[in-house]
Amino acid sequence: MDYSMKVEERTLFRKIDINFILVVLSLNLIGLINLYSATHGVHDVSTDSLFIAQVFWIVFGWGLFFLLTFVDYQIFARWAYIIYGGNLLLLVLVALFGKVALGARRWIDLGFFSYQPSETMKIALVFVLARNLMLKSKPEGMGVKELWFPLFLVGAPFILTVRQPDLGTAMMLMAIPMTMIIFAKVNRRILISCALAAAIALPIAWSFGLKEYQKQRIITFLEPGKDPRGAGYNSIQSKIAVGSGRFFGKGFRKGTQSQLEFLPERHTDFIFSVLSEEHGFIGSITTIALFSILLFMGIGTASQARDKFGALLVIGCLGYVFWHMFINIGMVTGLLPIVGIPLPLLSYGGSGMLTTMVALGIVSSVAYRKFLF
Repeated sequence: MDYSMKVEERTLFRKIDINFILVVLSLNLIGLINLYSATHGVHDVSTDSLFIAQVFWIVFGWGLFFLLTFVDYQIFARWAYIIYGGNLLLLVLVALFGKVALGARRWIDLGFFSYQPSETMKIALVFVLARNLMLKSKPEGMGVKELWFPLFLVGAPFILTVRQPDLGTAMMLMAIPMTMIIFAKVNRRILISCALAAAIALPIAWSFGLKEYQKQRIITFLEPGKDPRGAGYNSIQSKIAVGSGRFFGKGFRKGTQSQLEFLPERHTDFIFSVLSEEHGFIGSITTIALFSILLFMGIGTASQARDKFGALLVIGCLGYVFWHMFINIGMVTGLLPIVGIPLPLLSYGGSGMLTTMVALGIVSSVAYRKFLF
């Protein structure tokens, strides 16, 4: 290898944002520590398989991260509609032949792995909306003429996901695209009209759109003590875990709520409750600070992107991380209703981990190419 090739190789790797990688690695490490504790309680017989599986998904996820970093993100502009169409087809297949678990049809059973198409649809929507919105944004803001097609693209997977039923994921399929649309700038009159329409639609959705258990979750959120052994159990146990951690926490694998298995779904939706109980306010605020640093670094990348498509991709991917983090932490601390949203990089799950690492890999790809000009 001659000198010029060595210089070019060093230059290529120097463009990677090491600080961004270190923040993500830190969150991965916190996630593994908490997952080990959450899956090795007093009454657990053998749950090493969950921990080992998560390590595998993290390693695989990092492979995708670096692959996407070195691939020019412009390729997603060309493939956006194909990726979206493929994911939409998979959602239709889930509705027809999907695996049923806990009363919901959300997965395609691949034998070694249960694939959840609604997770990857979140990223597919980021691709297709970035492709669409980069051509339609206007200085005065987009109107109905520019917005009807993007809203149609969002509405189709939203309806399919609600019917599974999976209201939490459906909310994400709406929140992430709305973040991108608002970033691209919407006419103020449209925003006011949407707010009024949402206010009118709420009572209609309550009466005809929500299932009984979904209504019960909202009622429990407002009055958690009304059914402490039933619908309010998860929320109450989670808040006990978070509060009992106090300032420094009870210590690694010393959380009574998690180790004695009072805390439900402690390795997935309520992983932050395990963190708060065992590592207290210090551990919780450190984790939130790392997420905040990650988001601020991403915003910096969006502001320096070489084109509008790259900026919209980053905003969509950051929206994915932010809304998952915000809703998960809000629900386990009792500030929001429980809707079954995992915490990115910390909760157990292959689909969620890989989708998160893909989203972060896309941010890294845009950051990598800001140095080209």
